[in-house]
Amino acid sequence: MNGAAPQTHPSAGRVSCSRLALSGRQRTLLTAALAALALGVIVAAGVLLPDTRLATDLGARNQAPSLANPFGTDWLGRDMLTRTARGLTTSLALGMAAASVSALLALALGMAAATLGKAADAAVSWLIDLFLSVPHIVLLILISFAFGGGARGVIIGIVLTHWPALARIIRAEILALRGSEFVRVSRRLGRSNLHIATRHMFPHVFPQFLVGLILLFPHAILHEAAVTFLGFGLPPHEPAVGIILAEAMMHLSTGRWWLALFPGLALLAMVRAFDILGDNTRALLDPRTAHE
Repeated sequence: MNGAAPQTHPSAGRVSCSRLALSGRQRTLLTAALAALALGVIVAAGVLLPDTRLATDLGARNQAPSLANPFGTDWLGRDMLTRTARGLTTSLALGMAAASVSALLALALGMAAATLGKAADAAVSWLIDLFLSVPHIVLLILISFAFGGGARGVIIGIVLTHWPALARIIRAEILALRGSEFVRVSRRLGRSNLHIATRHMFPHVFPQFLVGLILLFPHAILHEAAVTFLGFGLPPHEPAVGIILAEAMMHLSTGRWWLALFPGLALLAMVRAFDILGDNTRALLDPRTAHE
């Protein structure tokens, strides 16, 4: 009687391991979900943390990070974690609002350039080149200052300076679609340019528009913080990361490093979460990688 143990096919282990491993699409979905969750946590913290932690408490001022105050306290005894969360929420709201309007402006001008004839195309292309030729932050500061600063000035500045790159992408995509068979058939049937643009072209450029919109958010948030930090954005009494960092600069020489370190890292983490979300959304919508 043969007592040898039964042999297992060598590919069985590989098959079972491959079933446990995530596919490329699943990893992309998981990464995008984690980035969205991180952004949701930031918003929830800014909304749910109590206002009492922002009250002046001179007995607790200038405390280093601890379990009670993970980000430390400032020169008025206010909890820096709560201030940072509120500042991120404010910057997020302003950045998303301005980026959304700017993306819609890019969509309208990009589609107009590609569908309304050579004159419209030349005018929009000239505007794109004009805005891209001026240093971004300088133009943003000038526009914000011209409109009186504050939230209105920052939003208008971001709206008017962040559309050109996305408009150029949308214009190029629609120009490539103009020679498509379904567009030529629609024109032979007497459809108007507006009908062709909204019913046939827009669905094809919507993925590029969505990815461009998401990737506009971190740029808008960073530029809002930069303009506010330089003193051309939100007023000092508004909660914003740019104001927190500008105030912290006056206290770094005294060794209070936590006043700038943690808000700056939190801002970078939020911007990076948007970048990850945008990159993975692009991977999900790209036909070349969507089914991997």
